[in-house]
Amino acid sequence: MTAPAAGLVASIRRRQAQGHLPVLAEIKVRSPKEGDLLRGRTPEDLARVYGALPVAGISVVTEPVDFGGDLDIVRRIRPLVDVPILRKDFPRGAQDMRDSREAGVQIVLLTVNMLGDAIGPLHEAAHAEGLETLVEVHDPADLAVIADLGLRPDVLGVNNRDIRIGEVDDGDVGRTERMVAAFPPDAVVLSESAIAGPEDARRARDAGADAVLVGTAILTAPDTRAMVESLIAVGWPPAR
Repeated sequence: MTAPAAGLVASIRRRQAQGHLPVLAEIKVRSPKEGDLLRGRTPEDLARVYGALPVAGISVVTEPVDFGGDLDIVRRIRPLVDVPILRKDFPRGAQDMRDSREAGVQIVLLTVNMLGDAIGPLHEAAHAEGLETLVEVHDPADLAVIADLGLRPDVLGVNNRDIRIGEVDDGDVGRTERMVAAFPPDAVVLSESAIAGPEDARRARDAGADAVLVGTAILTAPDTRAMVESLIAVGWPPAR
């Protein structure tokens, strides 16, 4: 398989049109809260499961210190899947964007409360490489930074947990429910982290999220495929 021509936004809209809840299924080696998440599996094993299902994309955590990731994971799974790949890391400059594109990434994570004003040049560098941006917020102050900089993210994400403390807090999807009302009406919204199963995914969807990103709940589920299927089956459009 080769890298998809379209990015994540187009993939999200395609899954919605098919009646699926758009799901980004994650590959993460470990987490500060849960420890080892591969549990004897390889990234390729997970990619094959995800790629056989109508997911909107695959998230790959490449941050090495706390999450045990590496950009080589993207290179290894890129030939196996035809959906967009999100790179989750803390980029430092334009070279990270070039490396991401060359590895087969379509969209990069930019976390407001980790990057501050540096997010503007990184956003521009990503677009210069033909990458989309997922700009991630956690609280209203992050939204104010985006507004002050005049950024127009391709995807606007809510991290239900606090990345500044390694996502070890007990955040839940209620953060998405509280924050989405303040988002621009045309934003493509992704709810991330602390989504334990279909009911949380349904709450995020009904609050205004266009898609959900789920990692730990999928990676720790007794049946990986069944968990992803249950999330997708939440469906689209939202309840009215």
